[in-house]
Amino acid sequence: MVNKISKVVSWVLYVLMAVSVVLAVLFYAGGIDSATLMQWGYVLLVLGVVVAIISPVYGFILNPGNIVKLLVSLGLVALIGILSYSLAGNTFSELRLETLKINAQTSKMVGMGLLFTYITSALAIVAILYSSIFKIFK
Repeated sequence: MVNKISKVVSWVLYVLMAVSVVLAVLFYAGGIDSATLMQWGYVLLVLGVVVAIISPVYGFILNPGNIVKLLVSLGLVALIGILSYSLAGNTFSELRLETLKINAQTSKMVGMGLLFTYITSALAIVAILYSSIFKIFK
């Protein structure tokens, strides 16, 4: 059953990738406008969110013991988000904010997103290094 599902998912991903490549070529060739490409991006985003929500549910049905790992992971992501938000700030003056047509809250949210990306990237690099070093000594 799992092998059949993984094959179907693989073929769906190949089709999505092929459509993305065709749309990208058409965009750069001038066949479609940027709005069409953005709409395709929204479709891919919605599909990604749906898969991100459904796949853990399916995993819990197959193996209910993994719920603790998910809750720990969600707690860690929430903690990183809270830390990023608390460290982020608005460094722009009122004149610069008006020039950029944003407000202080938007500036802080962008800063939070950047800090969240930096922290998670650093954690991913540390995890890769740790697993590589651990594998050498094992």
